[in-house]
Amino acid sequence: MKKTTFALVGTGIVGERIINQLRNNESATIIALFDENDERLSEMADTYGLFAASSYEEVLTMKPDWIYIGTPPVSHAALSTAAISRGLNVLCEKPLAHDVTDGLVMASAAENSKIQTAMHFPLMYSSSVRHMMKLVNEGEIGQIIRIELQTYFPHWPRVWQQNPWIASRKQGGFTREVFPHYLQLMYRMFGQLAITSHQTVYPEDETLAETSVLTIGKTTDDIPVFLNGVSGIGQQEELSYTVYGDEGVLKLRNWSELSMAQKDSPFEILTSFDTVKTLTDECIAAANGETALLVSFDEGLEIQKLIDHLLT
Repeated sequence: MKKTTFALVGTGIVGERIINQLRNNESATIIALFDENDERLSEMADTYGLFAASSYEEVLTMKPDWIYIGTPPVSHAALSTAAISRGLNVLCEKPLAHDVTDGLVMASAAENSKIQTAMHFPLMYSSSVRHMMKLVNEGEIGQIIRIELQTYFPHWPRVWQQNPWIASRKQGGFTREVFPHYLQLMYRMFGQLAITSHQTVYPEDETLAETSVLTIGKTTDDIPVFLNGVSGIGQQEELSYTVYGDEGVLKLRNWSELSMAQKDSPFEILTSFDTVKTLTDECIAAANGETALLVSFDEGLEIQKLIDHLLT
């Protein structure tokens, strides 16, 4: 069977994770890497025995089935639209773009073409997350009465995620880097979100990203939503996404640990989940004209609107 081809633009920490995910799928093959950081590009190409393209134009001329864009957000629009204009499918890192203006350009370009778009939102391809969605849809915790996201960071940037832009107010911060994962999950589970009030705190240094975000919002069904993010505090990193029902509560802790509580009972960690397709599997299916579970640029744009709102 013909393998689905991928080219990766951006070979940072997350880009390397994508390399390994693709290498672990027998139906996928990586035909090129490109990064403006020549040292990092050479390192990744040598480590994994992959071809290092000399330019983005060279990547485009190779016509891969999918181009993965894992560069800083400010470059997403230009790189994506160039690929779309060549009729290439685009898998983009989150957030969709630097801002809504660029996001609109990307979504419009995709809408006016026949290509597929996707975004790297790993939670959508997590078995524990999909189980959480299933339990909510089946009414296992009753009527939903509140949704909360709590994120606590002792360090920003995180120790493992050091790069020139991740701490910057222009492109970085946890609102752009972490909140989108959960906002997209909320969007899939409960539909469009509306922010009714928020407070975003920035440090005195105008080049640095936010240190605190407190947000109150609601879903289209008027379910209250509370978002809380803070960095530079004296504790371990802790992330929790909690859905409160009148018969039970579901909590997703630190990306993958799912637990459930019922009235007057403690939380119990759930461990038995159905296997779900990976993002690579879904991209391959889409490239072959099959139905696939992907997060499109249109959906990414809805999340981008929320991010922009929170950062104002």
